[in-house]
Amino acid sequence: MGRRATVVVLDGLGAGNAPDAAPFGDEGANTLANTARAVGGLGVPNLQALGLGNVENVEGIPPAARPGASHGLMVELSAGKATLSGHWEMMGLVLDDPLPTYPEGFPEGVLARFEDETGREVIGNRPASGTEIIEELGPEQEETGAWILYTSADSVFQIAANTDHIPLEELYEACQKAHKMLIGEGKILVERVIARPFHGGPGGYERENENRHDYGITPPSETYLDLIKNAGHEVVAVGKIRDIFDGKGITEHLPAPPDDAAKVDAIMDALGRVESGLVFANLVDFDAKYGHRRDPRGMSRNIKRFDARLPELLDAMTEQDLLIITADHGNDPTFRGTDHTRERVPLLVVGAGEPGDLGVRTGFSDVGASVATWLGVDPGSLPGESFA
Repeated sequence: MGRRATVVVLDGLGAGNAPDAAPFGDEGANTLANTARAVGGLGVPNLQALGLGNVENVEGIPPAARPGASHGLMVELSAGKATLSGHWEMMGLVLDDPLPTYPEGFPEGVLARFEDETGREVIGNRPASGTEIIEELGPEQEETGAWILYTSADSVFQIAANTDHIPLEELYEACQKAHKMLIGEGKILVERVIARPFHGGPGGYERENENRHDYGITPPSETYLDLIKNAGHEVVAVGKIRDIFDGKGITEHLPAPPDDAAKVDAIMDALGRVESGLVFANLVDFDAKYGHRRDPRGMSRNIKRFDARLPELLDAMTEQDLLIITADHGNDPTFRGTDHTRERVPLLVVGAGEPGDLGVRTGFSDVGASVATWLGVDPGSLPGESFA
């Protein structure tokens, strides 16, 4: 068996104190520390033993005397605090300019063309929580057949449709048309178009997360994923990684609905059969279910659930394996609003020699550089400094 690397992104689990938090309006945000404070302390013995309490002062997670992992923090360089910019930067693409967002909704010209091309009108068209806007506008959609359109602090065009009234395939076709309008004609107007199917009736709507589909931007240049794939290794994407990179540099996709537990199962499945290469996983519940919904108790429970699965990941590793646990941005469930927060992210690394203090890394691309180095792949001109 050749060498393998596993990167697990705990989506939104930031560690506060980004040096540029103020321009983003995020001074004081700290997903880990504020979640712990809100629930009276976090009990996560496995993450504690690796050294999570050595990178940030978190109630209930004391520093380990002898951390089991190399440990540190990373500061994002890209001009944003989005899932796409965080993941792209990990794999060597730094975005100098933020992608456009729509705090006042999308312009009339976009709506008119979308309505014309899909044959349905639009309702909503504002930043909103997905569950809340579906509950609010679901009855009107049933009456009128209109699309529910909403956005967020991210650069996203989200289309919700009740599949009891609008076929799922029609929703996907509408998203493809929106993707062509907003991304595929040269000028990039959004980061992602997202199909948000749901079903049920007033007071009992349920989102069909297993049928969610993201239509994103293809990375404009080579990433570490391409280098690793082109060197003959497998690149297995778990969760929404494939959508984030629009499939570029990916050899296999494991969607793993409906929750983070299933995604850990998918990681374990990949580790049971992948001979050499990268398993790249995103655990989205931290962000989607608890951060955006400002639910610190739910966030703390999800951290504990991941902590309980961590021994399985560690037991699956051999001396030829590298494990990196990190995050892509913050999403402090105690902070104002419902949006991502600009934060540093934790970094835990198992398998790259004797554990040590990795300090505060400038840029997320050290992740991709380290994976490439571990797998014996030439990083070329891509940014990042390997800690492997």
